[in-house]
Amino acid sequence: MKLGTLPDRTPVKMNVVLAPSLAKRLREYADFYAETYGSREEVAELIPFILEAFPDSDAGYKAKQKVCKRKRLIRMGSSLD
Repeated sequence: MKLGTLPDRTPVKMNVVLAPSLAKRLREYADFYAETYGSREEVAELIPFILEAFPDSDAGYKAKQKVCKRKRLIRMGSSLD
């Protein structure tokens, strides 16, 4: 079967405290989103997608993940011998 087991999809609620300057920037980002797409979304609705996109845009993190994945594959391959 090509499809593996599904990942945990249980939402995790987190409360964070933001600096006023970051809260302002997030409101501005929500305004920019509304201007761009013609649909207003609350900051709280955008934050999970912003956070999900952040690691994907971090070249250093992506490189480290590649190395870790390669090491896991090598270990899995060597344990099959």
